[in-house]
Amino acid sequence: MFERVLSFLKDLPGVGSAGNNADDPRVAASALLYHVMSADGVRQDAEWERFKVVLAESYSISGDELDALAAAGERADNEAIDLYAFTSVLKRQLDPDARKAFIGLMWEIVYADGELHELEDNIVWRVAELMDVERHDRVEARRKAAAEVPGAAGTSSDE
Repeated sequence: MFERVLSFLKDLPGVGSAGNNADDPRVAASALLYHVMSADGVRQDAEWERFKVVLAESYSISGDELDALAAAGERADNEAIDLYAFTSVLKRQLDPDARKAFIGLMWEIVYADGELHELEDNIVWRVAELMDVERHDRVEARRKAAAEVPGAAGTSSDE
């Protein structure tokens, strides 16, 4: 299923140029991933590296193009007043399975530093709600991401 999501993300409009437009699904995805990474107020190197790996794998980009998309996501997140602008774009573009997989990508970034912070948990919960991802799917994605990190700390309010 992950390969299907990656394939779908690669085919979204705007692939090949990382603009500043939050209506670009790639920028919307980058902004949400950046937002959850920055939620606890501390950007760990492990989170930043996982963020860039997720973008690189999702869009088959590297180098300057990857840096431009990461920067566009950061700018869009910093300029946003809410998450809806981004989630509405992705909700229109992604089918239900792809939305679940996107929530899984968010959890990967959350657990990149081995810890779950309550603000990160809350953001993933809000994004999942806005994208109509069911609670049990969100919790399952969190458990899967946590299981892949040896000694992952933190608990979710869902448990």
